[in-house]
Amino acid sequence: MTAPQKPLTGIRVLELGGYISMPMGGALLAALGADVVKVESPAGDDFRRRDDDRSPYFAQVNAGKRSLAVDLKTTEGLELVKALLPRYDVVFENMRPGKLAALGLGPDVCAELNPDLVFASVNGFGDGGPLRDRPAYDTIGQAYGGLYSILGEPGQSQLSGTILADVVTGLTSATGILAALVGRGRAGGGIRVDTSLYEAVSILATDALSQYVDTGADPTRTTRHPQAQNFCVPTASGEAIAVHLSSSEKFWRNLCAAMERPDLLDDPRFTPYRHREANYFALVPIVEAEFAKRSQAEWEELLTRFDVPFAPVQTMATYIEHPQTEWLELFEPAAHGMRLLRPPWRFDGTRPDRGGPTPRIGQHTREVAGEVYDDEQVEKLIALDVLRTATDEGPPV
Repeated sequence: MTAPQKPLTGIRVLELGGYISMPMGGALLAALGADVVKVESPAGDDFRRRDDDRSPYFAQVNAGKRSLAVDLKTTEGLELVKALLPRYDVVFENMRPGKLAALGLGPDVCAELNPDLVFASVNGFGDGGPLRDRPAYDTIGQAYGGLYSILGEPGQSQLSGTILADVVTGLTSATGILAALVGRGRAGGGIRVDTSLYEAVSILATDALSQYVDTGADPTRTTRHPQAQNFCVPTASGEAIAVHLSSSEKFWRNLCAAMERPDLLDDPRFTPYRHREANYFALVPIVEAEFAKRSQAEWEELLTRFDVPFAPVQTMATYIEHPQTEWLELFEPAAHGMRLLRPPWRFDGTRPDRGGPTPRIGQHTREVAGEVYDDEQVEKLIALDVLRTATDEGPPV
């Protein structure tokens, strides 16, 4: 049976840059069928961490792409990329503002070479303002976006456990490119797309910003809990259960039934919702005490039977192995024992795979350069160290 065609089949992307935020967006485009060529230096993206295609961190945001290793600081390398531009639909870059233009590949130059090009940029703070030239990584985006205060206790800001800013920036940039491709198809002509860590993080702060407008006070880790009526409590077996009631009286009644605490329904502190919200922190220890009486498995059975919105608090290990994850086909096996995330959509019932293995540094240099240069020219540039290539059989050469 022939696999269904992916939505972006036929779209071609030149990706210039590295690390996570932009490459993650490119990985989503590749999984959706785009031919994404990662343009990297002959030394390779720094995020390879000197482990080439064996780094699980690099693989997660670069599998399914092709690698063109070229020295853009040379005239010959720059001319090669310029020659390729008319054949591509998207240039996607995450260098500091102005750096690509200084190399001779700014948006104006690219538009002259390909008037229908989507030129997409990702950086730390946008192409202007007082922070324009500051270096930015995930930590910087989370800190400036307020996430470390939202996720911390009052007066005790703390690091989060994962790359929230980079991930949402990757999703945001990919969404912008998809919108630009649709717009280009309708109106014709090229489109420029710009986003940044600073802007993208605002999406994650949506509810916290609403809280601030509503209350006039800066939100912290627990300020939303009274409104959401959510709990994360340990059970007798040591694992935790999360419950989310929201404002529904139905789910509050169901939780009381599951806990065998009908008396709480008559407690004026907790019924109706507005009283429960005002007295949330008095309710938390009551719920904790009840959940400490039974194991996680027992609570899963009870909460399911009484139709209470809940979830076991999973680790990455249990998330990967959960039957629902398996049914959704969220992961696919990859080389060196890695588990690669597939994109979070299905099309006509099918989830796209990642589109291929993780490229080695310069693995596709010859074939990509060969689109515009003959073999003699390509080999000359390799001999001059303008291009780097790798073979499937041995280490990069």
